[in-house]
Amino acid sequence: MADVAGPTVLASDYFQSYSVVGLLAVVGVLFVAVAFGAGRLLRPVVPTPEKLLTYECGVDPVGEGWAHTQVRYYVYAFLYVIFAVDSIFLFPWATVFAAPGYGATTLVEMFVFLGFLAVGLLYAWKKGVLEWA
Repeated sequence: MADVAGPTVLASDYFQSYSVVGLLAVVGVLFVAVAFGAGRLLRPVVPTPEKLLTYECGVDPVGEGWAHTQVRYYVYAFLYVIFAVDSIFLFPWATVFAAPGYGATTLVEMFVFLGFLAVGLLYAWKKGVLEWA
């Protein structure tokens, strides 16, 4: 009899942890729904012709709706993200590098990582992306 009760107790503990996660998810969804509902009920709704106009960065919508954007700006943003990730990766690396037994392995991993970044930066420089015209 004791063997039969053992797995049942473990299964109930197992599903109890999922019920806590499910309850937390339901409370989170309800919190967001109540917040959005309260915002909808409490905000003033007074549509005017000025409010229904298209608005973009404080500039009145004049001319055609299609504007050309240079791809260079996206490349600069992408390069910024790459180097931001690099700097974020350096902090945990420094803490692991100081731990005993991980020095040589983490040093090699960091040089491989920096090598990939250097190749990407050299490629961008070779293609002329980093030159502001």
